[in-house]
Amino acid sequence: MKWFCFSVVLLTGGVVHADRLPLSGYLNSYCGRCIVEGSRKSGLYVLDEGEESLMARAWMAEHAQQSIDVQYFIWSTDNIGILATEALLSAAERGVRVRVLVDDLLVDAKEEQLLCLDAHPNVSIKIYNPKHSVGISRWKKYWFLLTDFRGSNQRMHDKTVVFDGLVGITGGRNMADEYYDFNQQYNFRDRDILVTGGVVRRMQDHFEKFWNSALAVPVDRILDPDGVKLKALDLDTYYSELHVYAADPVHYEPEVHEALNKLADVVPEIIGSLRWVDAHFIGDLPGKNPGEKGLGGGGASTRHLIDALQKAKKSVLIQSPYLVMPEGGFELFSGLIERGVQISISTNSLAATDNLYAFSGYRKQRARLLQAGISIHEYMPEPAERTELINRFQRLEQNHPVFAIHAKSMVIDDAVLYIGTFNLDPRSTNLNTEVGVLAYDPKLAEQVARKIKQDMQPENSWSISKSFNPDGEAPFVKRLKVFAYGLLPLESLL
Repeated sequence: MKWFCFSVVLLTGGVVHADRLPLSGYLNSYCGRCIVEGSRKSGLYVLDEGEESLMARAWMAEHAQQSIDVQYFIWSTDNIGILATEALLSAAERGVRVRVLVDDLLVDAKEEQLLCLDAHPNVSIKIYNPKHSVGISRWKKYWFLLTDFRGSNQRMHDKTVVFDGLVGITGGRNMADEYYDFNQQYNFRDRDILVTGGVVRRMQDHFEKFWNSALAVPVDRILDPDGVKLKALDLDTYYSELHVYAADPVHYEPEVHEALNKLADVVPEIIGSLRWVDAHFIGDLPGKNPGEKGLGGGGASTRHLIDALQKAKKSVLIQSPYLVMPEGGFELFSGLIERGVQISISTNSLAATDNLYAFSGYRKQRARLLQAGISIHEYMPEPAERTELINRFQRLEQNHPVFAIHAKSMVIDDAVLYIGTFNLDPRSTNLNTEVGVLAYDPKLAEQVARKIKQDMQPENSWSISKSFNPDGEAPFVKRLKVFAYGLLPLESLL
């Protein structure tokens, strides 16, 4: 939850002090069209750069007066995770209602941290589908996998944050260093979209459905049902230590302070650049589907995206970190190509990817994808555009950081745009709940298409053909693992 690190500095005497004008007041004062257009259209702004996406979150969090609702797949517990915990606490201490819903799979926070934060009267934490990590022993985890394999694999991949019910952000970014270009060794090429108006209201409704779902379990019910552990914790000491930690500048990279100095200029520019268009928020129901079809079954987000694809007339441009065709995928894309639709996909190379399981599935399908007529471009681990993606790259270059695609975006006929969490793979199609925004606007579509095409340029990606792929650029051990994974029947879980 890295975005909160900025608001921590704002709250603890950092280099920038917000004017504390409420978010609603700011929108009314500086966004003249928000009132006029907000009732019938949605204001959208594409967050292509990690630092800008981080600053937008920070500013909105600082100006929120009523509520911050967070729904994420990954909650990092590195340095940023500690700062995030303090910032959530700080928001709650100034009267903001904070609700955090996080998927269970990749939560590795200490039990006492979760319980202490949840103990604040303005903070509530829930865990989605707790069958892996939070309060689950190794043997219980194995029992769930044995007795409810589908349920254990059904995860909440949603990534949304809503401020005061007025402004929301969704997209590919989780809450960890690598999603905002602050990791020293590995960074993701990602994309979010900031929204207001009708879309954010539907995003808020979506959050409420998940928050009130039986799959969302209060963390204290899991970890401390009788309240014994909480009584043994010294909350005042814990809160104080968090505040002291967050106030120490040694825990911030210089770039954090540099970015803070730009907040006063960046956010008004974002608000002033909102595109007011027709748009829809799409998302799955908790659980994705009834589970009657085992590891299949699809979902609402799948149906919306298939419907949008079937209406394509001339072109489809997709960016997805993983490329494994689900059941029916080849037939759908082949049908489009037969109608004259050109399909181009930007994805990761073996040298760049961090998901070898997914790549093993893609590797087995790659020849068939090319045979179908799909143009494929695999992202390089050291693309030429890395100096544009990270302004401070020259300082990081000595660490040889790897870059990889993590954005989940689609442009149809240069007029329809999707930005969200949906990967082009069976897991997003059938198992994981997903969200996103479908926008109907040629200008926004062209903006994202231009970025994806830049990622696909020869200096940034390898163009794949029947006679060439860059797998040999990856280390031998990585190639060996992918080969071994490819021998396993994992397709439906990828």
